[in-house]
Amino acid sequence: MSRPKRELRKRFVVFCEGDTEYNYIDGMRLKQGVELALKPINMQGGGYANFLEEIKKEAGNNCLARFIIIDFDRARRHAGEKAKLMELMDYCKLQNTSKKIPHFLILDNPDFEYVACLHMESYQGQDVKKYIEQTLGLGDLERFKAMKGVYEYLNGKNNSYRQMLSRLQRKIVENRYRINKTNFNILIEDTKIVWENENVRGSNINEFFEVIDW
Repeated sequence: MSRPKRELRKRFVVFCEGDTEYNYIDGMRLKQGVELALKPINMQGGGYANFLEEIKKEAGNNCLARFIIIDFDRARRHAGEKAKLMELMDYCKLQNTSKKIPHFLILDNPDFEYVACLHMESYQGQDVKKYIEQTLGLGDLERFKAMKGVYEYLNGKNNSYRQMLSRLQRKIVENRYRINKTNFNILIEDTKIVWENENVRGSNINEFFEVIDW
């Protein structure tokens, strides 16, 4: 009697730090044919070190890949945080070179709110806070961050994530990876850190969209 085939599922785990990211991906997973398990992490007080500690605690054997979506602005604003970010980078590299669950570090520079603005047709590089509060007429940046329907808001009318992806430029983190669609295997072959781009707004969040939408 032959053994029944194991059903392969496209399941990913996403670690994110802010309400905007959480609400966006929560709305996004309802539109995709994949399973996204969200793990919000409170960065207040612990910074990148707290993020790394929480990731190490989580067992990740039942997913195809893990995404760590974080903002770069903390490394610029707080003393010692860049060194902690580098520890997080090294941890992800170690997991990937050890051929364990792939760890995609997604670094938004300066933050996810900038990435959100790139969805909007009318956004042409303005100050993010002023654009959200004044041009979008939301009045308060915190109100935008707490918006539950932010995915639908950013992907309605003439706005979309495809527009955002087409406008992304230079990145600090670039993961070189390949996917075997036959057996649902993902391998990160190399991670390039380009510190020369730390003063240029951008993100490698395109990798998140490419992987979950293969």
